[in-house]
Amino acid sequence: MTDKHREATGFQEQAPYDESIDLRTDFVMVYGLNDTTAQRIARWREAGYRVHLMTGISWGTYQDYLDGRWDGADHWADAQTAGDGKPILHGKSVDIPYMVPTFSFTEYLVQKLRPIIELGVEGIHLEEPEFWSRAGYSEAFKREWQAFFKEPWQPPHSNPEAHFRAGQLKQHLLSRSLDRVTSVLRDEALQQGREVHFYAPTHSLLNYTQWQIISPESRLRTLPSIDGAIAQVWTGTSRTPNVYAGKVAERTFETAYLEYGIAQDLTRGTDRRMWFLHDPIEDHPDRTWEDYLANYQRTLIASLLHPGVSRYEVAPWPHRIFNRPYLRDGSTERELIPPDTATSYLIAMNSLRDLDQPDVRWAQEGPRIGIVLSDTAMFQRWSPGGESGHYDGLQDALALEGREQLHFSDFYGLALPPLFDGQRVAPVQLENVIDTPDALDDVDVLVLSYEFQKPLAPSIHYALAGWVSRGGSLLYVGDGADPYHKIRSWWTGRYDTCADHLAEALGADRDGTVQTIGRGRVRFLPVRPADFTESPERAAELVTAIRELAEAGGHTWQSTNWLSVQRGPYLIGAVLDGTHVVEGNYLDLLDPQLGIVTRRELGPGQLTWLRDLTYDEEPLLASAGRVVDWQQDSAGIRFTCEAPRGVQVTTALRVPSEPTAVHGDDIERRYEAGILWLRHPGKPDGTHVEIRL
Repeated sequence: MTDKHREATGFQEQAPYDESIDLRTDFVMVYGLNDTTAQRIARWREAGYRVHLMTGISWGTYQDYLDGRWDGADHWADAQTAGDGKPILHGKSVDIPYMVPTFSFTEYLVQKLRPIIELGVEGIHLEEPEFWSRAGYSEAFKREWQAFFKEPWQPPHSNPEAHFRAGQLKQHLLSRSLDRVTSVLRDEALQQGREVHFYAPTHSLLNYTQWQIISPESRLRTLPSIDGAIAQVWTGTSRTPNVYAGKVAERTFETAYLEYGIAQDLTRGTDRRMWFLHDPIEDHPDRTWEDYLANYQRTLIASLLHPGVSRYEVAPWPHRIFNRPYLRDGSTERELIPPDTATSYLIAMNSLRDLDQPDVRWAQEGPRIGIVLSDTAMFQRWSPGGESGHYDGLQDALALEGREQLHFSDFYGLALPPLFDGQRVAPVQLENVIDTPDALDDVDVLVLSYEFQKPLAPSIHYALAGWVSRGGSLLYVGDGADPYHKIRSWWTGRYDTCADHLAEALGADRDGTVQTIGRGRVRFLPVRPADFTESPERAAELVTAIRELAEAGGHTWQSTNWLSVQRGPYLIGAVLDGTHVVEGNYLDLLDPQLGIVTRRELGPGQLTWLRDLTYDEEPLLASAGRVVDWQQDSAGIRFTCEAPRGVQVTTALRVPSEPTAVHGDDIERRYEAGILWLRHPGKPDGTHVEIRL
């Protein structure tokens, strides 16, 4: 595949062009606004890329705004501020705070980005609109509170209602700023005869909730000038520990699977674009090459198990992957990327361009289970007497103060038990049911709780009632103990909890029994969701409750340890526990040598990504480089293979007979049973290959 206009793969980079980080994807996101931006954009375009720009919308090198050089006024009062009166800074910086998106800061961003329009970029990415839950104490935020709620500011951690309202305001301010920046710049681009697309790279709703950060999330679907999003899911987010069967552990694959699942709902059912991010290194600099590769593959496979998305950001910061040294297992010495690791990364990156496959087959066609997650979960990440803490993937999560809060067990208590039973589980964005009629069309059993989130409007319940009456099965889990049930909202004063209104809308009793509603079913289970994390037995209780609803709806339930999907010729799978045997005739895309697999026994937690050699007769099977200028006739095959300089490229081809000759610079070859493997050093301008048959 050589058509770059689909923008199937891309990466972000702040470093200037270098042949060692020229990944040969469809597009590059040049990162950051400074005196070198125009030069960097021009150089990447010269290298053959479609060029986008990326910058942070909540933080960045915006010191000229903070210190008054922009408009003559000091703006440090616009910094997000914690309860101790200190600004919340990004990473280890001393002068880069997260910003309250005031009108003046938003106008500053418009003016800062305006010159980019003239540089002819195809897209602008305003990444990570973020407002920390522990923030809300700056003078700017206090003014915005007064304007929005028309009442005096309250300390966000003084009571649940104040905290919830602070979350609502934070989301509003971020959405308002994004809307203003993108709408103004789009209009100005059109006035110049240019079409520029605007995207919002953002962590998943699951991760932002777990890390106690507020973001627009579902609001992105309604902002008219937003053309799509990047789901920033990677090892650093997905290895955040959670609890299952009474054990606290990193569950990178399972967490990533749920993160990518909820991220799809930012664009599902729209014409907007979604890219899934993978990060071969992650932000933590002191892990080993072996750790980085293993966890990268866990997130990679988790993303591929969601066939509704086939665009990918293959890496942020290639310079830190290919040009920085890290530790090896058992060694205290840092070294640059091992050759096989580099080859393995590039095989995956290049294979991702071929994942837009219409033929999708699941290993088992069991019920599809949705776990409801609402934006409002971000507003409830604090309880009286609890810690609001700080975690961004760089701390020791197992020793973190308030780590029980970090675990977010109310959600994982609902999601992990059916997932570990091998079921097709996906989080579902609650807000989408209001304005997206088919939001639940792919769900057979919906699991909902209001013990860690709330419905923002009663219309949500009427939409759920309609879905149930048409044949859906709803399991509500909650004991009503959440203190946020008592906040001022549309249900208070009339109902004890919002779940009471849900029951009324359904016409159901909350007696714990399975009830028939129209063609569907509903059950209210009076249990705290986090209880299902306590032991294997408690997890099994939830699985049984979901299974009973699924089987009552006519679905066949099969417990399994193997989560797998086939996308065209690609078999993607993960073993949840125990073992699983794969048999057939495959090429191993996780092997830097692209070896043949006829039988493989996979153990607990092991993953696979295989290309079925019997699926089709395509000659190009896989490569660590980008194959262009393909020509084939009876005499042979000719093509060019582009790859970063300094890596070893492995390419596997199907050929009708053993070649009589292979020409090209420094090419090694091997032939076996109709497959030809080529190996050569990478060059961005390409290695020209001629195969004579």
